Amino acid sequence: MRMRRLAGFALSLALVLAGAGPASAAERLKLATTTSTANSGLLKYLHPVFEKKYGAAIGTIAVGTGQALRLGRNGDVDVVLVHARAAEDKFVADGHGVNRRDVMYNDYIVAGPKKDPAGVRGMRDAVAALKKVAEKKAPWFSRGDDSGTHKMELQLWKEAGLGKPSGGWYRALGQGMGNTLIAADEKGAYTLADRGTYIALSSAKKIGLGIAIEGDKKLFNPYGVIAVSPKKHPHVKHELAMKYVNFLVSPEGQKLIGSFQKGGKVLFFPSAGGAAGN
Repeated sequence: MRMRRLAGFALSLALVLAGAGPASAAERLKLATTTSTANSGLLKYLHPVFEKKYGAAIGTIAVGTGQALRLGRNGDVDVVLVHARAAEDKFVADGHGVNRRDVMYNDYIVAGPKKDPAGVRGMRDAVAALKKVAEKKAPWFSRGDDSGTHKMELQLWKEAGLGKPSGGWYRALGQGMGNTLIAADEKGAYTLADRGTYIALSSAKKIGLGIAIEGDKKLFNPYGVIAVSPKKHPHVKHELAMKYVNFLVSPEGQKLIGSFQKGGKVLFFPSAGGAAGN
């Protein structure tokens, strides 16, 4: 049953990765982004508007933030949309990206089985809650994929004084957010997730996990868009990439982001302050 559900989810994700746009488009923008923006359905909502407006197609690669930034560093994509601010700032400082802009934010939550074997439901201190999970050796599934979510999880474990957890109770899956939530649901495990993907899957009744931990300021989750540097990689479609950046931060793009909902709930909150330069 689990494999069937994961296979079905992977098929849906493959359709996102295909990034099918207008067949006759003169230009194709290559975007590397996170599985959370893909799994939530946000890109399917935003991209048709951009493609129609500019007569271009977007080819999307949805991976963890670390991998998305590596694709940008290698010049394999034109633009990245990610959520790990320290890594984003280094990407720009090292000359791989230009014109980073805030786009939107939500927050992380810890999803867990409704029986709550670790007794953490309702806690607002994420570090203290993770300590209890470890003490109880309650099942925990980690993305383990160098994503923004994985980076945040490792930071929380570090603050909890546990470094990188190990043992039979802790499993690093090397999977995207959607597959990790589905696996955690089937095995009765806890996991750190972005709220957007959690809402998308729970409202679609693909998972039955509840929210165990939320509300800690440490769980703030901002997203940024960065054009790949045309100086480092002259072949990138910088003009089209900047059109995409400016679309996301424009009043039109920000309104679309703020109006995107699943199950009557907003998944992302706009945070841009205007168009970027070239």
